[in-house]
Amino acid sequence: MATPFELIAAPHTPFYSDGSVSFGTIDAQCTFLKKNGVHGVFVCGTTGEGLSLTTAERMAVAERWMKASAGSLKVIVHVGHNSNREAAELAAHAKGLGVQGVAALAPHFVKPTTVDDLVAFFAPVAAACTPLPFLYYDIPSLTNVRLNASQVLDTGSKSIPNFAGVKFTNVDAIALSECLTLPSGPFDVYGGVEEMMLSGLVLGLRKAVGSTFNFTSRLHLELVSAYDRRDLGTARDLQRDSIRIVRLLEKYGGPIRAGKALMAWLGVDCGPCRPPLAPMGDVETQRFFADLSIVAGLNS
Repeated sequence: MATPFELIAAPHTPFYSDGSVSFGTIDAQCTFLKKNGVHGVFVCGTTGEGLSLTTAERMAVAERWMKASAGSLKVIVHVGHNSNREAAELAAHAKGLGVQGVAALAPHFVKPTTVDDLVAFFAPVAAACTPLPFLYYDIPSLTNVRLNASQVLDTGSKSIPNFAGVKFTNVDAIALSECLTLPSGPFDVYGGVEEMMLSGLVLGLRKAVGSTFNFTSRLHLELVSAYDRRDLGTARDLQRDSIRIVRLLEKYGGPIRAGKALMAWLGVDCGPCRPPLAPMGDVETQRFFADLSIVAGLNS
């Protein structure tokens, strides 16, 4: 019998038109995600515009998600920061809330050039949330830190007791396989690229975090179900649908900008994005929804 699959959505941070956080909308997001079968949330990550929030706002958003979920969803809080002191403060706050995990991306202005340097940067952050699981958020497309994630896991776990895994937002399937089969593991490996879900399943992946899971959780859960019952034709078709949705979002500015427009269409208005992302104009929005009408697989 297959290990149960853990599907974690990366929710948007909702804003009012003036750019302030709409905390009440988080309750509606939580209800919508639970209705659609999501098992948890990855708070204040890339989709959540975490690095566009102040430290105080990030703490307040995490607090509201804990209150809204009331134990019904797994809550992982992203605390990544170019200052590991700020990251450690966020990690300690998350621990105090009783979250189920803490994650951090690599510093991306002054970048680590070796695995040892990155692990040293993370050490006080992970210590601040001990004994909670600490995850490395590997997203080289944005940080441009291209260290091998399996080496980060292996090295980090030898000196950091709660270094538990990785959010692997990386298209390197070989490195993903290495993370899943490290002798020093097993580790909590969360796939972070929805377009590679089926490939990840073949490699042994049983956890994922995704921005599109806000509105495609049912599609991806059925993809997993099809794979588990060895219906590979259906699994491949669903993977193609997933890729079509991602490509459409990319055409209109990505999972933050276009994703927020889509969430509003589905009845959970998360408001505008923060700069430097510009809002979608009326003409662009009309084109987006015209294109969206031919895409299947969305939650309702």
